[in-house]
Amino acid sequence: MLQEITKERILLIDGAMGTMLQAYKLEEADFRGDRFKDHPSDLKGNNDLLSLTRPDVVEAIHTAYLEVGADLIETNTFNANAISQSDYATEDLVYEINLESAKIARKAADSFTESPRFVCGALGPTNRTASLSPDVNDPGFRNVSFDELVVAYSEQARGLLDGGADILLVETVFDTLNCKAALFAVQSLLEERGEEVPIIVSGTITDASGRTLSGQTVEAFWHSIRHVDLFCVGLNCALGAEQIRPFLDALSMVANTLVSVYPNAGLPNEFGEYDESPESMSAVIGEFAQSGLVNIIGGCCGTTPEHISALAEAVKGIPPRQIPEVETVTRLSGLEPVSLRSDANFVNVGERTNVTGSARFKHLILEDNYEEALSVARHQIEGGAQLIDVNMDEGLLDSEAAMEKFLRLIASEPDISKVPIMVDSSKWTVIETGLKNMQGKGVVNSISLKEGEGPFLEQARLIRKYGAAVVVMAFDEEGQADNTERKVKICTRAYHILTEQVGFPPEDIIFDPNVFAVATGIREHNEYAVAYIEAARNLKEKLPSIHISGGVSNLSFSFRGNNAVREAMHSVFLYHAIQAGMDMGIVNAGQLAVYDDIDKTIKDAIEDVLFNRREDATDRLVELAESFKGEGKKREVDLSWRDGDVEKRLRHALVEGIMDYVV
Repeated sequence: MLQEITKERILLIDGAMGTMLQAYKLEEADFRGDRFKDHPSDLKGNNDLLSLTRPDVVEAIHTAYLEVGADLIETNTFNANAISQSDYATEDLVYEINLESAKIARKAADSFTESPRFVCGALGPTNRTASLSPDVNDPGFRNVSFDELVVAYSEQARGLLDGGADILLVETVFDTLNCKAALFAVQSLLEERGEEVPIIVSGTITDASGRTLSGQTVEAFWHSIRHVDLFCVGLNCALGAEQIRPFLDALSMVANTLVSVYPNAGLPNEFGEYDESPESMSAVIGEFAQSGLVNIIGGCCGTTPEHISALAEAVKGIPPRQIPEVETVTRLSGLEPVSLRSDANFVNVGERTNVTGSARFKHLILEDNYEEALSVARHQIEGGAQLIDVNMDEGLLDSEAAMEKFLRLIASEPDISKVPIMVDSSKWTVIETGLKNMQGKGVVNSISLKEGEGPFLEQARLIRKYGAAVVVMAFDEEGQADNTERKVKICTRAYHILTEQVGFPPEDIIFDPNVFAVATGIREHNEYAVAYIEAARNLKEKLPSIHISGGVSNLSFSFRGNNAVREAMHSVFLYHAIQAGMDMGIVNAGQLAVYDDIDKTIKDAIEDVLFNRREDATDRLVELAESFKGEGKKREVDLSWRDGDVEKRLRHALVEGIMDYVV
């Protein structure tokens, strides 16, 4: 029924609960009631508790909004989670508060029978952030974890559903990682109950920068949560209608679902009060409707039934926003969005933040020198990496702890966290740790059919629930695929499992058909490069929208120590693999030679090896390599900023996170 109504008209959600409660001038005794008269903590301000001690007031507010035409009313549960309630020592009441709040709203909604009314179970953001440290001196510290948030949101959502909520609304999202934990909890709960309930997510842009408190743009926020089949996504709070317009525009263009907006009644005045009139606010939101930007409208802080009544008049007869057709592309995000088209330019995944592939990075992590380790990530991005691959698989490390610490520190560095993360590990526990510490939409590297379909399905479903794309290795129960036929067969099998049994979008599937070392002197290895290239070509033709990736440095392992030859091999291989369909790869960004600039003699010798064109190809390349020894391409670092005065140098160092010259 709800879906059908949204096709016919713009729906109204209610206004502020807190603003209305303030008008009642309730005292400590109202919050305590008889039941909590001996409670050890002050309770005034714990508005959610009023659903137990003054349900009459809460119901009256719901009724006031319903009387002016609200189609959806929110439960009085914005802070009704164990994390927020612990401030009042009332965390043991969370389930009951949510249950009774939903029952109160349900009763009020059901008393209006002339048209359908719906109850939104409101899940607020909590008073903690999983993406940010509360201590500026310890950026890796968190006072809440993903798992703690999942437990808190699960308990809250259970109470709301048991009390009769029609919809679950995750609102005022200022940290997308908190939101992802809420969505993970809700999805798990609905699976457990065997139910389908519409889910709305509403984010909060904190100021004119157009970003959430945790730093994401509107589009990056959407990319991070669009893995969930949302009924609606929108914006609320922090800004007034005038100020929220450009960000609503951006969301409306990219969201292939319904869009909502319920801003504050303007910006707070010098007394912290909201005083935009119903007429002024409704005129602006009416223009949103005329422009085809919205499906659901309402109000947040400072709004009253008068505001909602004016909104109802302003949008009467205006058709709802039409959901746009969006291009099928891979949509990832860090603080900023990244869209990967399978027919676009090659995507560089920075390889140096990997303890198995970089001796320097490994040394830094083992020495607990995370400041320098962050500079490795920064240099990869400056060198052209659009994603960074993070791997902590080292026997001397607590890999889970190292992954968590590094990702949390990255989150405090906007110049690094702007790009998506590829969490790379052979251990599922490390991958899951990474997923629990990324607010954006990243990539898991990797899973395979090595242990059979059961574990593969289990991991794939969890990756999907966490909201990541996935790299799938050409590896099954019989081992790694080392010829074209096996590579294509395994990847095709995995594709059908992912799309048909897990519901993975094809564009979020990245196949790695295995880049193996060539020129090893072992005859069986001579076809490895051409097998990869042909498999990439076949898979791209056969499976539209997928991506092909690989660890390029594996190719030249036989020439370790000869960087000049290794870089030439990587460039020549990529030149041909990209033409065949490889569209992303783990490379040392900024250290790739240009194909046309490579000496023809060495280039021809490399191509003889890659395509196995001569019996003596390996011997010839080994012989030539001796005369091409060198350090390879060095990434040039722009130090021109060091010529500025002290103030300019200090500003640049602070913005870029450069500590090398600070004493």
